[in-house]
Amino acid sequence: MAGPIDLPPEEREITERQVSRWRRKFHQLAEPGWCEYQTTCAIVKELADLSFDIFTGEDVTWEEARMGLPPEIIDDYFFKKAEENQVPEELLEKLKGGRTGVIAVMDTKKPGPHTALRFDIDALPITESAEDDHLPAREQFRSRQEGSMHACAHDGHTAIGIALAHLLHALRDRLSGKFTLIFQPAEEGSRGAKSIVDKGWLNGVDYFLSGHIGIQPMEVGSVAATVSGLLATTKIDCRFEGKSAHAGLNPHEGKNALLAGAAAALHLEAIPPHPEGTTRLNVGTFHAGRGRNIVADEAVLEIETRGSTNKLNEYVVDQAVNILKSSAAMYGVKEHITITGEGVSAVCDTEWIEIAKRAAGRSSREIKIIDSLPFGASEDAAHMMNRVQEQGGKATYMLYGTPLPYSHHHTKFDFDEKTLPSAVDTLIHMILDINAQEDLI
Repeated sequence: MAGPIDLPPEEREITERQVSRWRRKFHQLAEPGWCEYQTTCAIVKELADLSFDIFTGEDVTWEEARMGLPPEIIDDYFFKKAEENQVPEELLEKLKGGRTGVIAVMDTKKPGPHTALRFDIDALPITESAEDDHLPAREQFRSRQEGSMHACAHDGHTAIGIALAHLLHALRDRLSGKFTLIFQPAEEGSRGAKSIVDKGWLNGVDYFLSGHIGIQPMEVGSVAATVSGLLATTKIDCRFEGKSAHAGLNPHEGKNALLAGAAAALHLEAIPPHPEGTTRLNVGTFHAGRGRNIVADEAVLEIETRGSTNKLNEYVVDQAVNILKSSAAMYGVKEHITITGEGVSAVCDTEWIEIAKRAAGRSSREIKIIDSLPFGASEDAAHMMNRVQEQGGKATYMLYGTPLPYSHHHTKFDFDEKTLPSAVDTLIHMILDINAQEDLI
């Protein structure tokens, strides 16, 4: 069996210290979906001197398929932050209106497979802990964007993608085929992947890989080659429009949107589970009312559904929409229902298990390959997986091991940075395996 890749010391550092530096850099930028202006610029800058064609702005996503765009006030805030931090004006103009994300393509011009990898880049609307027991706070790489945090390891995923780009560049004379690196905006809320698929970036792809740091607590060096339980999901916003009135003088003239929202929230959580598989529903936020002596004229709910198949998710969505409409009718208010994100279910190809095991055998690191682990959530990359598989290609979604003192989406979420070089090393060996260059490594 061939040994590990022979790289010059400066390139090996990429999988050691430099990948952690990139992670910390992107951790500080922390911008939510469709607002990743500084993040996009930083990715472009890191890739600028490599053997990749770089695509940004309208070249990345299909306009009509973008979902869940932020309110104008939020977009303006992050756009102005990018201006203040001297993002080049020419690039920023291309990104305006939430056209964030980067596609990097390296074509060796030699016959070979087309391999694509996806790395999500967005953060969450969470205020990061400033307590000293939180490593980013203690070592001063906490988010610079108050109220926005990388609490789901997307900063690490971005760093892994940049490290792989550098390694592919260094190995370009030993490679064949084509490589597409997708730095995807708006993964949270399942809003961005479909627009990239619809733009055509997954057309003709033979092999697709993506993955996630954590999800389940594992030792560093553990890598799940596949996952099960990638759930379909729908993100729903519902605004109930009522009529305000004085709560003491003439309450009978009002139409109480708050009560409609409350009734909906209670009944939504009571949707029966389906006997054919996993279903989920969560009412994440509920905002209503303007004052204690005013009949509420507006209520807004943010809801998500999930199902182990697209059919099961549709069952929950249909039930939810019926409840929202019925709650509105019960209190004489109007309902305005908007789908802000939509993800599909997906299944990993099992061929990746042996590919990953061969890759681990060639690595100089201690990497333990786990055949498969349950995922139990939704992933926007499922759109890309399905597109590749529809064309006869092979796709997988992986997990990279780390202890998890705090769960994903927590104010103190963090991961062991030693997982970064392990992930990079595993992926580059897998890429070289499927690139059919085994005799050169």
